[in-house]
Amino acid sequence: MLINLKPLVRHREFRLLYFSQLISFFGSMITYVAIPYQVHQLTGSTFLVGLLGAVQLVPLVLCGLVGGTYADRWNRRRLILTCEVLLMAGALALALNSWSSSPSVILIFAITGFMQGINGFHRPSLEALTQKVVPRSDFPAVAALTSLRSTSGAILGPALGGLLVAHSAGFAYLIDMITFLWAFALVAWMRNTDFAPVAQEVSPVESFKEGLQFAVKKPELVGTYLVDIVAMTFAFPVAIYPELAEKWGGGTAAGFLYSSMSVGSLGVALLSGWAGRARRHGRMVILAAALWGLFIIGFGFSSSLWMAVFFLALAGAADMVSGLYRSTVWNEVIPNDKRGRLAGVEMISYMIGPLIGNLRIGLQAPLTGTRFAIVSGGAICVVACLSCIWLLPRFWSYRSAAVSSEL
Repeated sequence: MLINLKPLVRHREFRLLYFSQLISFFGSMITYVAIPYQVHQLTGSTFLVGLLGAVQLVPLVLCGLVGGTYADRWNRRRLILTCEVLLMAGALALALNSWSSSPSVILIFAITGFMQGINGFHRPSLEALTQKVVPRSDFPAVAALTSLRSTSGAILGPALGGLLVAHSAGFAYLIDMITFLWAFALVAWMRNTDFAPVAQEVSPVESFKEGLQFAVKKPELVGTYLVDIVAMTFAFPVAIYPELAEKWGGGTAAGFLYSSMSVGSLGVALLSGWAGRARRHGRMVILAAALWGLFIIGFGFSSSLWMAVFFLALAGAADMVSGLYRSTVWNEVIPNDKRGRLAGVEMISYMIGPLIGNLRIGLQAPLTGTRFAIVSGGAICVVACLSCIWLLPRFWSYRSAAVSSEL
């Protein structure tokens, strides 16, 4: 039942890559709290906090698609190293702006959009390189370990970020910059073997079209994208956290709210040994996404910080189950010569929903009230996800062709 740690023990390159991103993600989650909280402190506007999602959306989509294409054409390690340097520069710029006598909200938006664009190149290369440094039999364990990495960072990062931002957002950004430096060093330490992709004879545009056509023809892939986009678009409540934090205790409450989903996710990740045995991956994704919406409804009715944290932790656990099986489907179905391009599509699918979701709730909450904005979105999510049983029958019935023998 416990998580399988053997890929970390067996594979040196995976181990270095894993811990580089563990450190980097920890810093990014500090910034994840600091940016919206600082915007809310400077402006007092939930709408502007939600608007951050719209500002990040365009560079995410454009750079995610382009970055996915080039992850299959360029040396993936070099691409990751370049991105780490640029993200380091972005974090430093946020810190310097924060320390100025009059921090610029416009500059915060611009830097956030820039860093999201760089992530569009970083994540596809990371996904493609990860698939390259572990054997296929370890994919379910790698999915669980990746989830463990993200959830542990998403618990500790926001908790620390909530404490730091109440005193100095600039110091929070500085720590993020240092984590990018550590990540750069670990990736640079990897041995330069087999990091280059298969040579491409077609143009980047044709290469992108080829990857997109591959995805569209695979109902098991389309299902993973659509279900997650629907769930996050209607039931992602994060833009409302700064407003609730002000009511429930300020920066410390913000840290609890931002990290609470990851507490539930971490519990699932630590007990994910069973995940390799399950075969009906499409069914697990749909049902887990519906549960996510149900728990967000509970969050909407919460009358205290600890009740909110409880329901958000349950929502995080449901999202983790969905994420485990979406990641496993991607690694099983997609060949490595297309992994970068499809990783770009994946990144858009699991990030576009939260960004639109933040924009939705940021627009709706001032008009209909916070509680109704959260609860109505959760209800729509539940109905929409359960409708996928009939709308996506081939995804619902999808069965994995292989089950890991080592758990």
